[in-house]
Order: sequence, then structure tokens, then C-alpha cells
Amino acid sequence: MKVEILGELETLAEENLIDLYYGDESRVSTEPCIPYGWQFADEEVFFPAERSGGVNCFAFLSRTNKCRFETTQNSINAEFILEQLDRFSFRLARPAVIVLDNASIHTAGIIKERLRVWQERGLFVFYLPRYSPHLNIAEILWRKLKYEWLSPLDYVSKENLFYTVRQALSAVGMSLRIGFSRFNYSLI
Repeated sequence: MKVEILGELETLAEENLIDLYYGDESRVSTEPCIPYGWQFADEEVFFPAERSGGVNCFAFLSRTNKCRFETTQNSINAEFILEQLDRFSFRLARPAVIVLDNASIHTAGIIKERLRVWQERGLFVFYLPRYSPHLNIAEILWRKLKYEWLSPLDYVSKENLFYTVRQALSAVGMSLRIGFSRFNYSLI
């Protein structure tokens, strides 16, 4: 049932009747994210990195590559999510739906208590079915950021990492774009 509703929301967004964003958070650690590598048998490979932190990111992403984000070196908790949703609700040009997973910080009491206020402003929160990260396009944003848009040199210091992460997220929709395909909700 929820998957069918998500398909209907996608259609409304394609028809420009609502704005549809997917929200999620991720951490980019100062330890480089190197998914694979190749080297000669006698070659030593080294990636300089600080093991002293990283940057926590939260973003709203649309299929048209509109990206609203915030970064912090502090933990992302329910209060942080509340603040981001509240800010977003004041900037609406038309009704909008934010799609979130069922993480405890997304479903916390302070979030649920605020839903009616956001709805009065035109912001609606839609929760994905449990165990369905494949339906959240914000997951693709984090994969692109960590595996494609950041280079090993970006991890040299936490200051440099913080800067390059913000630069990359700021470029989403301009010089950095994600080509989303239409998900076939009828197959589920």
C-alpha cells in the first residue's frame, strides 16, 4: 500500500502539482572510503588521513536534483531533524512531501508532535515501508558523494573534508547531477 502511494506521489511531482523530496542523513568519516583498489605486488599504497572525526550530513533531494542540505560536526539527532524540517516548511512555494525512512530520529515523539503544524504550512512527511532503503533516492546521493565525488586527497584533514563535502553538495543540480530512472512501483 505505501509503495503504491509513493508511486502516486511521484506522479504528482512529475505533473508539478507538489514538490517531492527524499530525506536522509549520512556521515563522511576522515578515513577515506576506498571501495576497491589495485596495486603491484611490491608497491606500497598509502592514503593520508586524520582519524579524528568527520562530517555529518542531512539532505533533502528531489529527482530533479534539487538538493537542500546541512552539515555538522555534531551528532544528527531528532532535534536536528526537527530543525531542518521546520526550516524547510517555512520556504515552501507549494505543497511538498518529504519521504523519510523509519529511523528512530525520523519517527521520534518531537517529530510526530510537529506533523500537524507542518501540514498546516503545506509540508507532509511520508514514511517509507520498513527495510526499503532502495526506495530512498537520497541513498544514491550518499553513494555518489563518497565513492565518486570525493577524492582520497579530500580526506587529508577534517577541515578539508568538511569543505569539500559542502562544495560537492552545493554543486548538486548544477555541475554534479544524478540521473534517476523512474522506479516501477507496480513490480513490488
